[in-house]
Amino acid sequence: MSALPSEPPLSVIHPRGPIRAAAAPSPGARHAKPLALYDSWWTVAGAGVAICGAWAVSVWISVHLQADATLHTAALFVHLASLVLGFGAVLVADYYGLLWMTGRCTLREALGSASRLHTPIWAGLVGLVASGMLLHPNPSATLTATKLVMVLVLSLNGLQAGLLNRRMAEQVSASPSTGILAWGGATALVSQICWWGAVVIGFLNTQS
Repeated sequence: MSALPSEPPLSVIHPRGPIRAAAAPSPGARHAKPLALYDSWWTVAGAGVAICGAWAVSVWISVHLQADATLHTAALFVHLASLVLGFGAVLVADYYGLLWMTGRCTLREALGSASRLHTPIWAGLVGLVASGMLLHPNPSATLTATKLVMVLVLSLNGLQAGLLNRRMAEQVSASPSTGILAWGGATALVSQICWWGAVVIGFLNTQS
């Protein structure tokens, strides 16, 4: 005969012994989750500070590290391959944005495609920075300093672009607000200016 509602069972008879009733999880434990990168502007700002620190370290290393001819050639190959990977992925992501703006795909499709391209974009950017440290850049030169700043801007722009994608995903069932659209347009514009600027400066530096 089962226990009455007023008598909560404390154990259940089992062939191997009594099994105690599991304690119900507390509301705080049930709803607790780790803090994610794009949970707030504060987490994004913290990641931005870390990126600035890593950028400063990479510039310092590039000034004090001297690679031999073989390593320089290998770094140049990785540099060009990273440019193709990162910039190519950016162009594809912006292309999907253009398709959405012209009504040729839905916002959900554009955001889904762009989110899959974050990994190759960041991989290309990291490859550019890592290989660039071995190419003997001269930060005192105006063009080189400009390119270094563009790389930093690209990194910070890419960081906040993740937050933008999250905000747009929250409005995927309706038309994005004017502010979100302006934010997206500015992000794409900064990205294109910095990527193309870095390509042009890199080409000019090889001619000198």
